[in-house]
Amino acid sequence: MDLKQYKAVIFDMDGTLVDSMPAHIDAWQTTCEAHGIPVDRDWFYTMGGSPTLNTAKALIEKYQLDADPVYLAESKLRNFDDIKQKGEVITGTFEVLKQAKALGMPSAIGTGCQRRHALEILTAAGLMPLLDEIVTANEVTQHKPFPETFLQAAEKLGVAAKDCVVFEDTELGCQAAKAAGMDCYLVADGEITAFRPANI
Repeated sequence: MDLKQYKAVIFDMDGTLVDSMPAHIDAWQTTCEAHGIPVDRDWFYTMGGSPTLNTAKALIEKYQLDADPVYLAESKLRNFDDIKQKGEVITGTFEVLKQAKALGMPSAIGTGCQRRHALEILTAAGLMPLLDEIVTANEVTQHKPFPETFLQAAEKLGVAAKDCVVFEDTELGCQAAKAAGMDCYLVADGEITAFRPANI
């Protein structure tokens, strides 16, 4: 992985830098089972990068539920709080983060996760000392696939969007990177599998 053509690196968190998507989906499964809602774990994975409230709204639309999205989202967040081990560091992207640090490149997290959960996960994984900025669902108005998350991260790092590269594990995230004018590497099953240039 040659990062030298870039000036900053931005990582999604869940499923990209930390293998925390299973914990999120477990929390959603507990929520759905408690409310008699069908559980489609594969569908929840496609919603990776989307804030909890947006996922709740999409879930209601998917199954045409008569439910309060705020209530469902809060239930999921409580269930996620109850999960003690939320995920291990993903080796491939962790190596990229360490390489960026060795090159003196600033790095940021751009996640759809709640700030309190992001800080908990990153602290438990020992990643906080390697990161310069964190943008979470709490700071963003238009979430992925819109570019705001990554544009905020670039702004906080003081680097032009075109000089940033993103690492993401979902199509929503790749679309957000492209919309931000940033090159993107797709991460799948813990491996960096594809390069998505911003201009194609």
